[in-house]
Amino acid sequence: MATVLIVDDHASFRASARALFEAEGYDVVGEAADGAEALDAVRSLRPDVVLLDVQLPDTDGFALAHRIAENGDLPRIVLTSSRELADYADLVETTPARGFVTKDELTGQTLADLLEH
Repeated sequence: MATVLIVDDHASFRASARALFEAEGYDVVGEAADGAEALDAVRSLRPDVVLLDVQLPDTDGFALAHRIAENGDLPRIVLTSSRELADYADLVETTPARGFVTKDELTGQTLADLLEH
């Protein structure tokens, strides 16, 4: 069972994503509302997967993905946003993220599909 850290500044989205992933058999080990909390959580919780919103109050998900990757033993990162991939395609391609999924298309299966690549 993969462990997941959910990083998003909206508590309602974190709660929905947690319920969705737990129903699909993932172990949600933590949540973070901004980049600073996310970095601390990645270090302390060592999740297998980080679901990372691209727009956070203190940084953007693209920069944060690079910061997470600096530690070497990086979790698999999946970026998410309410906006479409076309809005971010070049940025997504240059990050260490496994992929991107819009929030309205997020399911346990879409996460699993992205992690397989």
